[in-house]
Amino acid sequence: MSRIYKLEELKNVEAVDVCLLLEGTFPYVSGGVSSWVNQIIRGFPELKFGIVFLGSRPEDYGDMKYALPDNVVYLTVHFMHGDSRLTRSQPAPRPGNPVLFQNVAEAHTAFQSPHLAGGKPGAVNALLGDLLSGTLKHDDFLYSETAWDFIRDQYRARSTDPSFVDYFWTIRAMHTPIWTLADIARKLPPARAYHTVSTGYAGFLGALLTRLTGKPLLLSEHGIYTKERKIDLYQSEWIRDNRNVFEREVTQVSYFRGVWIRFFEVMGKLCYDHANRIVALYETNRLRQVHDGAPPEKTLNIPNGIDLPRLGPLIHQRPAEIPQVLCLIGRVVPIKDIKTFIRAMRTVVNRLPAAEAWIAGPEDESPEYAEECRNLVASLGLTDKVKFLGFQKIPELLPKIGLGVLSSISEALPLVLLEGFAAGVPAVTTDVGSCRQLIYGLGPEDQALGAAGRVVKVADAQGLAEAAVELLGNSEAWHAAQRAGVERVSRYYTQTMMFDAYRTLYDAAFSSGTTSSDATETSFAQVAH
Repeated sequence: MSRIYKLEELKNVEAVDVCLLLEGTFPYVSGGVSSWVNQIIRGFPELKFGIVFLGSRPEDYGDMKYALPDNVVYLTVHFMHGDSRLTRSQPAPRPGNPVLFQNVAEAHTAFQSPHLAGGKPGAVNALLGDLLSGTLKHDDFLYSETAWDFIRDQYRARSTDPSFVDYFWTIRAMHTPIWTLADIARKLPPARAYHTVSTGYAGFLGALLTRLTGKPLLLSEHGIYTKERKIDLYQSEWIRDNRNVFEREVTQVSYFRGVWIRFFEVMGKLCYDHANRIVALYETNRLRQVHDGAPPEKTLNIPNGIDLPRLGPLIHQRPAEIPQVLCLIGRVVPIKDIKTFIRAMRTVVNRLPAAEAWIAGPEDESPEYAEECRNLVASLGLTDKVKFLGFQKIPELLPKIGLGVLSSISEALPLVLLEGFAAGVPAVTTDVGSCRQLIYGLGPEDQALGAAGRVVKVADAQGLAEAAVELLGNSEAWHAAQRAGVERVSRYYTQTMMFDAYRTLYDAAFSSGTTSSDATETSFAQVAH
């Protein structure tokens, strides 16, 4: 029997312990976050899970990449851009409700002002309440004279250079998903707790659900959502510029990019405000959450953990000689900067003629980029040295490789590095996310274990090549890195440690049974501007 339900079919579905709110990840997209979600669900077989998957458009996703674990009661799938449920009505003149849009105007003022200065927190509460009750209708937003006047006035007050037509349609596209999320919130089966793995649309849905039901909300933010959306928006510029742009915030933005970013910042802080606990994978991201509006007392770090009993024995399957194989395990997408790895291989092969590069990951998410990568391989004369393997089973792959490579321009705490360490594979990574912490250690005791590889600058093909040659060409250095990786992962990054931490959070959520938004009237003073 299928466990995939349309929203209208969920009314007869049983209650769950945890409702997971997942945006653009498990079970339709492979990758580190999806692997973590799969790990969490299977790690708590005694709990019943429901899943809300939020995607962009239906055509952006294919078949499920993961089988649903047995303890998943339901999966319901929704798309933020292309939801026909909200476009069935025919345009018709309507006056609109000035009182409702006065709340909307006051809420926008609150969001746009530092610490809600000049705004009214009660208007934000009223806005969310009007959405959940259905009082603020989507048709009113689309067709009413009051909505038109509001958008026109916002354009006159805040717009800089785009045409009104462009502004009008951008605002409509940006806000329409809010009604989809409110509809989802009203129709989901009961849950003892809600757990989102990002802010954004999923986090906003979490805020609506906890406000509607009074049940707790947990947030596990693997990457900082607004930072990742900036990378999405500026990716082409980031990849072209190999100077310090990777180490700073992009400040020169187009108007509409800035509008979208501010929109996601507001939704993120609404999620922070409604969440009972806010989890980061490592300290730098926790501090970023606080900077972005998360109350410090709600935040904590829980690093990823790997299944050491499953992966640890792989080290005994390794050959006596160090394989001259550099392997990047990940999706073939621009954010992984596969091209820098390919360029580095030209130097590696010149120095170590027996070396090969394996790229193990799906290519269907960004076919055009994958084709560009293949063309680059051919242009550099590396066709016989760089192999695109597609999806591979990690336990079968790890014993065959000599060095893990991560050339990404953004990461959080990559599971693939930890899995490699457990199996005896050192790594060369770019200086993103927690990679420096994983390679060199966090704190004196951890650092004393030594380096589990090398860290290089982002988009530095020559630096990546030099680090790889240093390790693969020096048995003593390679074995020292291997020992450090094995010891680090066994001390600090096991699945048991991660499950224990989340068991504590789930138990606390179930026992409290109430959301932290009881203090919403005052805590909205911390919502984004």
